[in-house]
Parts: sequence; C-alpha cells; structure tokens
Amino acid sequence: MNIAYHFRIYPTEEQKILLGKTFGCCRFLYNQMLNDKIQEYEKTKKMLKNTPAMYKKEYPFLKEVDSLALANVQLHLEKAYKNFFREPKIGFPRFKSKHHSRSSYTTNLVNGNILVESKRIRLPKLKWIAMKKHREPAEDFRLKSVTVSMEPSGKYFASLLYEGYSCENQAAESDYSTAKILGIDYAMQGMAVFSEKIETEEAGFFRKNEKRLAREQRKLSRCVRGSHNYELQKKKVARCHEKIRNQRRDYLHKLSRKIVDSYDAVAVEDIDMKAMGQCLHFGKSVQDNGYGMFREMLDYKLAWKGKKMVKVDRFFPSSKKCCKCGRVKKELKLSERVYRCACGNEMDRDRNAAINICEEARRMLTA
Repeated sequence: MNIAYHFRIYPTEEQKILLGKTFGCCRFLYNQMLNDKIQEYEKTKKMLKNTPAMYKKEYPFLKEVDSLALANVQLHLEKAYKNFFREPKIGFPRFKSKHHSRSSYTTNLVNGNILVESKRIRLPKLKWIAMKKHREPAEDFRLKSVTVSMEPSGKYFASLLYEGYSCENQAAESDYSTAKILGIDYAMQGMAVFSEKIETEEAGFFRKNEKRLAREQRKLSRCVRGSHNYELQKKKVARCHEKIRNQRRDYLHKLSRKIVDSYDAVAVEDIDMKAMGQCLHFGKSVQDNGYGMFREMLDYKLAWKGKKMVKVDRFFPSSKKCCKCGRVKKELKLSERVYRCACGNEMDRDRNAAINICEEARRMLTA
C-alpha cells in the first residue's frame, strides 16, 4: 500500500526562485505537449508520442530544473488522456493556467537523489531544505517520490509518498453477528448522526468564519488589480480559506480516527454528495460539512486496520423504516424531523435511519 506524509518545508529565497521556475517549466511543458498532440491529431488523425527531451533544444531554460519533474509531466498528461478515453465524462485534458492552476511538481527517488532527515530534506537541484517533520513513517516503508507544492497563501509543502505494509494492519472481527458496527446517516446539521451516542463538536467552520472572510474579500475588491496591496490582500484571503480548510480536516481526521479505533465495521449510506449539493440550494451547507471527505477518511483508515466499511444502497428505506418493529411508512415528508410509528416508537428521524443502516450492514456482512 502507498501512504503519503505531508510536511511543511521552509526554502530560502534562492530556493524559492528555483521552485518558481520548476512550477513554471512544468506548466509550460504540459501546455506545449498538449498543444502539439492536438495539432498532430488534427493533421494526421494519429496520436503524437512526444517526450520532454524533444523540447530542451528549442527551450534551453528547461535544462535548469529537475529532469524527473519534467518526466512526470509526461506521465500526468498520458494519464489524463487514458482517463478521457476510458471515461469521456471526465473531460478532455485542459491547458494549465498560470494564475488558477495548482503550483506543484513531482520528482522520483533515483540513485539516492532524495534524502530525508529529522529536520531537513534534500531534493534534486535544490540541495537541503528545512522541513518540519512532525511524524515518522514505519521502518519498513520505502520512499518512492516527493511532490512539492505551494499554497496560495505562500506556504510550501512536501508530500512524501512511501510504499510498504501498514504496521497498524490487524485482523478484524470475523463474527459480524456480535461485532461492534456503527451506522452513520448524513444530516445537514452536524454533518452526521450515529446509531450510537458519540460526542462530537459543532462543525460548520465556513459558517463560523464567513463574516471575516467576507470582510477580507471586500478589502480585496477595492484594491487595484496587480498592485502591491492587491497581492498582500490576496494572500490574506487565501489564509482565511486555508484556516477553514485546516479546521475542517483536523476535525474530520480526529473524529474518523476515534470511530475506527472503537468499532469493527462502519456502515454508511451510498448517497451522491454532488447531487445533494445541487438540490434545494444546499450547496454551501453540504460542502461545509465535508461528509464526502469524512467517508474517504473512514474508508482508508478502516483498511489500514483490516476492518470494513459497508455502503448501504441509497434506495434502502432507512428513514421510512421503523427500527423497532420494521414497519415502513410509505409517506414521509422531509419536514418531519421526528419519526412516529404506530407501534409507539418516537425518536429523531436521522437517529432512526442510522440504526436501520447499522442493522442492514450487519445483515449484509453475515449473509
């Protein structure tokens, strides 16, 4: 399995200049190779097999940066083409913009060209860079590649990709009839409701910081585009977005780790979050909750532990079914937040759905 560790790096001014050149060269080469492929196909109806070496003579500035970073540009472009032909809905590869594309590049470990120590990392062409290494990978993990990126706020990060077997991997509960299974139902307020009582914090980090973000964006709109003050204010807005993103990810990481350590399996409803955000004008609330990200975190953390995530079909009547007697209500309005059954069961609608999802997952695992 592959695991990536995300560390912040602190390059010097000279290293920042070289990093900026590398970002620019990778973007330029990607656009140039894509443009040549399109033109060749329009002329001959054949796919052009171009490589970075074909452009270094015409564009000598490409020799100043890491050659492995340019080689990965070719791999990324070929992958984009394969994804398009495999699934056209993904879309045809697009040109990278200087102002809107992510500033990053990937380099591979070859003949010891990358070294990692406790407080620094050595990268090709850049030599040693100070790094805040807040955690250590497992001893049997092998470094494969490093992706260097720059955030809009001006911070630099290195993502180290390791290959190996997880030291946390362990055998999960085999008898799911008695195993601890947690059912999770999506809720607009608080992101999710659980089949068992779990202490959670109040989420909605974008809503909490919305006024401050709006104030900084108003200041940005009054600045002259391209001026020094405009660039400074632009970084302030980026830092606001970055703080909101970090708060959300930190909360979801801690909650998912707590659940994975306490249960043998987790059951979720296989709902389409993109469609959920487009209906009934819920887009801001759905994206602020980060429920899709939460499910992904649960999925890979459960896999590390050798445990399972069960996805219950989205058409399963989890909300309409009574968790006590099993009777299904044919008509249940979205405005009805309390589930009332003829058997006398009266409870929160989402809690009832979470219990039903848990029991359905147990039935699927023991079948």
